[in-house]
Amino acid sequence: MTISFDLFWSFRSPYSYLLMPRVAALVADGKVACNVRIVYPIAVRQADFFANADPLWVFYLMKDTYRTAQYLGMPYRWPRPDPVLMDPATRSYPREQPHIHRLSHLGVAAAERGRCVEFITEVSALIWNGATDDWHEGDHLARAADRAGLDLAELDAAIAADTARYVAEIEINQVDQRKGGHYGVPLMVLDGEPFFGQDRFDQLAWRIAQRAEGAR
Repeated sequence: MTISFDLFWSFRSPYSYLLMPRVAALVADGKVACNVRIVYPIAVRQADFFANADPLWVFYLMKDTYRTAQYLGMPYRWPRPDPVLMDPATRSYPREQPHIHRLSHLGVAAAERGRCVEFITEVSALIWNGATDDWHEGDHLARAADRAGLDLAELDAAIAADTARYVAEIEINQVDQRKGGHYGVPLMVLDGEPFFGQDRFDQLAWRIAQRAEGAR
């Protein structure tokens, strides 16, 4: 019996990127399935979130993400460009965004084709590993999609043909995310039990092992 869990995930979250190699390894043998549920970043859902945050929140985020990347042995740098455009004067986020909606809708399309773990692993590495400036230009995204077994042009065409459906799917995911027990990402939910943050992955794997043992 395949054990399945939901993963609520955002392209703007460094912790989501840092989680993915472990998720990919967990599901590699097909005994565990990851149902990826793409959501918009908190900065898009709540445009004033960071403007109202204590400055220590951002200070700790930067220190902790670089430390976590070192601990995991993963390359990491804040993206150039950031997947979410910020107004530096107000520390708020305009409604019109040049990157994050396309990325998020591509993630939904990849999930529909059963290749979302592969897709978000490749694309988040492209965005966050620091190897590429201007990740949004040229054929960077197309090559990442190809490595995930997908055709970027086909995904873009499907989204353009029915964009409202992809927006609606993300809105459903965001409602279900809160029902799952948290508003942040990455959030993993197994049989109604939430595991928030990449640092809860080991506990998720432990719980999955318990489920597997009980099934036997």
